[in-house]
Amino acid sequence: MFSGEPAQWMWEGFCTTMQISTISLVCAMILGIIICVMRMTPFKPFQWFSLAFTEFFRNTPLLIQIFFWYNGAHVIIPDAINSWMNDLYSWFPGEFSLFGHHFVGEWMLLNVELIMGIIALTVYTSAFIAEEIRAGIFSIPKNQLEASRAVGLSFLQGYRYVILPQALRIVIPPLISQALNLIKNSSLVMVLGVTDLMYQATQIESYHAMPFEAFTVALLIYLAISLVVSFCITMYNKHFMIQVMY
Repeated sequence: MFSGEPAQWMWEGFCTTMQISTISLVCAMILGIIICVMRMTPFKPFQWFSLAFTEFFRNTPLLIQIFFWYNGAHVIIPDAINSWMNDLYSWFPGEFSLFGHHFVGEWMLLNVELIMGIIALTVYTSAFIAEEIRAGIFSIPKNQLEASRAVGLSFLQGYRYVILPQALRIVIPPLISQALNLIKNSSLVMVLGVTDLMYQATQIESYHAMPFEAFTVALLIYLAISLVVSFCITMYNKHFMIQVMY
C-alpha cells in the first residue's frame, strides 16, 4: 500500500512506538510492584503514599498527565535533575552519525518529549498494575506469609520469594490487558511531537494526502502488535501452568 517515503515514515513510527511501549511496560511493572509492596507494608506512611499514588493516577486522564509531565514537571522535579537532563540532552545534536549509521534526535531516548511520554505512560500504567498485583496477593492465603516469617524470612523476603511469584502468576491475564492498554495509549504521546506511529500517520495525511491509507495501516499495525503480545503472553502462561501442574 505504501512505498518510498510514506513507507519509511511508517517504519520509523513503528520502531518508536515499540521503543516507547517496551520501556514503559518494563518500568511500569517494576514501579507497580514497588507501589503494591508499599501498600501492603505495616508502615503507615508507605501505605498512605501508595494509596494516594494509585488513586491520583488512576482517576485522572492520561492526556492531562502527559501534558503535566511535559509542561509542569520541572516545578516539582529538583533543580539538580532538571539541570542534568538539560545538559544530557544538549550533548547530542539533532542529527549525528555513529558507527556508520545516521541518527535523528527525535529517535533518541534522550529526547525530552520522548522521556516525558515514557514517564507519563509508566506512572499511569503502574497504578493499575499495582492494584492488579494487590488483588492477586489477596487471593493467596495469609498463612503463607506467616509461614515464611516463621522460617526466618523478613517481610520483604517473604514477599519476594513466596507471595509475589504466586501473585504474578495469578494476575497474568489482567496484566496482559494492561500491557495492551499501554501499547494503545502510547499513541497519545504524539501530542508532544514524538514521532510515533500515530504521528507518522498524520504526517502522511498532511504531506501525501493519503488519510485512508495512512490510518488504515496504522490501525492494522496496532492490531497486529496487540495480537502478537496477547498470543505470546498467553502461550507463556499456558506453558507455565502446565509446568506447575506436573
